[in-house]
Amino acid sequence: MLAMIGAAGADDVLPGGPVSAPLTVLALVCSLKPSPARSSAELMARQVLDELATHGVTGDVVRVVDHDVKPGVELDMGEGDAWPGIRERLIAADIVLIATPTWMGQQSSVCQRVLERLDAELSETDDAGRLQTFGKVGIAAVVGNEDGAHHISAVLFQGMNDVGFTIPAQGVTYWNGEAMHATDYQDLDETPEATASTTATMAANAAHLARLLAAENYPASS
Repeated sequence: MLAMIGAAGADDVLPGGPVSAPLTVLALVCSLKPSPARSSAELMARQVLDELATHGVTGDVVRVVDHDVKPGVELDMGEGDAWPGIRERLIAADIVLIATPTWMGQQSSVCQRVLERLDAELSETDDAGRLQTFGKVGIAAVVGNEDGAHHISAVLFQGMNDVGFTIPAQGVTYWNGEAMHATDYQDLDETPEATASTTATMAANAAHLARLLAAENYPASS
């Protein structure tokens, strides 16, 4: 018997009935600009959350630069470190989105710091011996008025997967401005159809995969 899950579409069903708990997403926005400055990375992240909402996924956005995330590769880098609080929300989420701008063809320094802090997850396991990130879906969003989105998504996919996240099919959405121009994503009159379509596909695939993993996580570590 196939059962519909929450507000999900017909492709988001599982054999044996619905998942009892609703799915959640945490978007880590790695803009270099602190709030309340406008951010193309945050705009795209919120567009991803809007698409995920159509599949019954609720979520929140953290602009990382607004918080004192210390450099390092430990769970807690000591007094004043804001990462433990962010990590608590990350561990509670089913889907984690990392959204970053492109600078000099690379992810932002804030994004790199997030990846470095995630390295600590390699030492954190649940009662079944699995990394606590097992069963969580990792996705990415990249914006910039220069090339680099494919390179950055490759870096994010490798980093997130290495520490336990599962990457869905077509797990990145992005926008690159025309070469040698200074147009910003947030200044476009409308979202380009190719980007909007990619965002919708990524959200559908991420929600579908997250439901599968919520229903049945990876096997216990031997």
